[in-house]
Amino acid sequence: MAASQLRIASRRSQLAMVQTHWVRDELAKAHDGLEITIEAMATQGDKILDVALAKIGDKGLFTKELEAQMLVDRADIAVHSLKDLPTNLPEGLMLGCITEREDPADALVVHEKHKDKTLATLPEGAVVGTSSLRRLAQLRHHFPHLTFKDVRGNVITRLEKLDSGEFDCLILAAAGLGRLGLGDRIHELIDPSISLHAVGQGALGIECRDGDAAVLEQIKVLEHLPTARRCLAERAFLRELEGGCQVPIGVNTRFEGDELVLTGMVASLDGQRLIRDEARGDQNDPEAIGITLAHALRAQGAGEILEEIFATVRPEA
Repeated sequence: MAASQLRIASRRSQLAMVQTHWVRDELAKAHDGLEITIEAMATQGDKILDVALAKIGDKGLFTKELEAQMLVDRADIAVHSLKDLPTNLPEGLMLGCITEREDPADALVVHEKHKDKTLATLPEGAVVGTSSLRRLAQLRHHFPHLTFKDVRGNVITRLEKLDSGEFDCLILAAAGLGRLGLGDRIHELIDPSISLHAVGQGALGIECRDGDAAVLEQIKVLEHLPTARRCLAERAFLRELEGGCQVPIGVNTRFEGDELVLTGMVASLDGQRLIRDEARGDQNDPEAIGITLAHALRAQGAGEILEEIFATVRPEA
């Protein structure tokens, strides 16, 4: 491949294409004359819509097909929602760049009949749609009177199900709604005291071949160091707990002076047990903060909770 060319692999969902087109346009602005092409494809997670995500398994659920293109030299980079990218990557690939994060919060989207309600004032039995065990466990912990129902499909499909009356409300990522121009559907941003967000939520991760100096040079213009530090701490926390995208593990990060503060939680599926703590340290060594927090939660019983979840939620054959 000539240095003036760059091939991007992407999921073909509407949100994925919006994100990939943003990456393409930013790289084109930064590199005059760079010829950029996009190959869009469906991943396993896009194709299987009648099974809960946690039952499928999450090792490369939304990434494996894109990674295969890079490994056979049919693509140079893949653009991911960072929250979908496993913390352990296939041999020969690396996380080359993390872009500036949008708001990582979870958002409440309500049916018209509940426009005067908040998450805290929804009536008993209101049906909440979410495909995330992380959101499910935390909301069950705080709002056990609500009813929770799995919802799959892209953002537009989920909103159509909400508007048709199948659900009373949905919990979605604020960043995804914003990128799709649907920020006006956000009824309430859920406070981190109620729902810690997913690892990497709101940021894009650009994956490439390990050691591909030319490509790394091209994409480094999109790197946002504060976001990268926050997300590397979060990913180290998740990796050390041996968790995955479909496990009830949530995080939140912030800077206090020169320190990075990481809050993390592990919850049981029924929301009855929720362990939450924080760790802080030098922002120049974010992974150490994540590892420290993982050890702290394990010492408080997080390991036992996760073992029970892994025994209960097994991928279907």
